[in-house]
Amino acid sequence: MSIAAFSVARLPEIRFGAGRIRETAEVLAQFGRKALIVTGGRSFVSTPQWAALQEALSAAGMEWETMQVTQEPSPELVDAAVARFRSAGIEVVAGIGGGSVLDAAKAIAGLLVPGNSVMDHLEGVGRGVPYAGPALPFISVPTTAGTGSEATKNAVLSVQGSDGFKKSFRHDALVARVAIVDPELLASCPKDLIAANGMDAFTQLLESYVSTNANPFTDALALAGLKAFRDGFWEAWEEGHPRQQHGYAGVAYASLMSGITLAQAGLGSVHGLASPLGAFFPIPHGVVCGTLVAEATAVNIHALRERVPQAVALKKYADVGRLLGASDAADDAACDALVERLHAWTERLRLPRLQAFGVTAADIDRIVQGSRGGSMRTNPLVLEDAELAGLLRAQL
Repeated sequence: MSIAAFSVARLPEIRFGAGRIRETAEVLAQFGRKALIVTGGRSFVSTPQWAALQEALSAAGMEWETMQVTQEPSPELVDAAVARFRSAGIEVVAGIGGGSVLDAAKAIAGLLVPGNSVMDHLEGVGRGVPYAGPALPFISVPTTAGTGSEATKNAVLSVQGSDGFKKSFRHDALVARVAIVDPELLASCPKDLIAANGMDAFTQLLESYVSTNANPFTDALALAGLKAFRDGFWEAWEEGHPRQQHGYAGVAYASLMSGITLAQAGLGSVHGLASPLGAFFPIPHGVVCGTLVAEATAVNIHALRERVPQAVALKKYADVGRLLGASDAADDAACDALVERLHAWTERLRLPRLQAFGVTAADIDRIVQGSRGGSMRTNPLVLEDAELAGLLRAQL
């Protein structure tokens, strides 16, 4: 068997499983005596696990400061946190929350020692200063299952509005030292959050699987994540399902795999469009993914059939179609079944369309123009402006 050369970038130590949140204090104590703990507004701090963590930190002889992130993090939030905590003697940073919390904590950990503005390093809109570190040790503890930020080296920061942006502060030094992934923490997530975050994880797995930078390593992890998603998502989403805990484990694993695969292989057109959409409009990232993934997959498959009919990505789309139910179908039929399945999911989840967030036909051109960097570069093929515009128009 011939295996093409590939590289694997740095990953965190991963501790996955129910109850692993109880190891957080022990892990933090390995890196210092004073921690900064970044959480969301209420998703974690309103649960018994927060009180238990504080007790464990006290028992370990640690001190800690806290801050909350209640919306997608901005450069201003990161810079203010660095200014506030730089002289507080922080030795280790923990992010306990969703993707916004983890991204904020990751950036703060990277800048508490050097003390400069994150705008020095933000891709595309920053000052282009190479990041030299050092970063404080960062511990990631996701309480949602979607972004996979616990396993990536990039902190996504945004400014919203007509001149807004959504860009990454990215460096190997920002990768978490330890990622503690406890599926039980998902019990505090409402149904709509499970839906949006789950579709983000699914989209990341699908896009990294068909990415032009995919390799045997990422393919294996993406398929494992897709299988876990298939077997767990609906159990996690359906309130009161008798196997809901099993479902939480499935989507937590899928999210973790999606973070690893996106960091190694890149993404595609959905995430390329999600960047300007999330910058210009108040659209949650997971909702963008769930709303666009079916149509984006259809557009990619149609374009590949017309322009690159022998593309490996077509076979991979067929593989996913068979994995999701079209088990005996030939490649073309399996691709069509995949698109049909994704459209059915979108309808079942009742995800809002783009116009619900103020997107109009007049906005399409600037969204397309703003989508060309980053994730769009690893889409299975270069989509024309008209194809991207049609994709967006179909989801207004």
